[in-house]
Parts: sequence; structure tokens; C-alpha cells
Amino acid sequence: MDLRASALVLAGGTAGTAARHAVALLLPPVAGWPVATTAVNLVGAFLLGALLAALAPAAPDRPAGTARLLLGTGFLGAFTTYSAFAAETVLLAGAGSAPLAAAFAVLAVAAGIACAAAGAALTRRVRR
Repeated sequence: MDLRASALVLAGGTAGTAARHAVALLLPPVAGWPVATTAVNLVGAFLLGALLAALAPAAPDRPAGTARLLLGTGFLGAFTTYSAFAAETVLLAGAGSAPLAAAFAVLAVAAGIACAAAGAALTRRVRR
């Protein structure tokens, strides 16, 4: 076990979790739609796509590898939230909002992929 790598992920994860909590306090649901979860997942997907395109595969002991562990695995891994996305989808469906739950699930996944691709594409374009 690499304690340095674990410490980087822990530090980034702590900050990412705090940031996600702050967004949840600032963005309440609107008409049942989980705005905060949507926001953190889409922003996080964009930033992770950009980060991974910028850093490419990098060894953990290199500066790019350190940034990837701290920011990608740690901060953005904790900032985004698959578990809240899944739970909120189930809760919406269970509360009689099956169409809203289905829309949330489909749009969140499709938009997340699009955001990650956009972040990566923007980074590659800027690096040229």
C-alpha cells in the first residue's frame, strides 16, 4: 500500500465531499428534480474529462500522477456521486414520479458522458 497516494486521495476526497455538501446546501431540488446531484455530476464529469485528457496516464510519483490522485481520484471522485444519483432515482420512482425518475436517469447519464467528452475535447484543443 502506498501511503503517500492514499493520503493524496484522502485529502482530495475530504475537500470534494465538503464541496459537494456545499452545493447541496445551495441548490435545493426544483419540482422534485435533484438539482445539486445533477450539477455536481455534470460539472465533475466535465472537469474529470478535462483533467484526464490533460494528464494522460501518469505514474503516481510524477507531478501529473500526484495531481491525478489528488484532484481526479480524490476531489472529483468525492465531489461527484453515483450513489446519490442511484438513490434519488429510486426515491423519485417510489414517490410516484416514475417519469421524472426515468428522465433523471437517462438525462444524467447521457449528459455526464457528453460533459466528460466536452471537457476532454476542450483540453485537447487548448493544448494544441
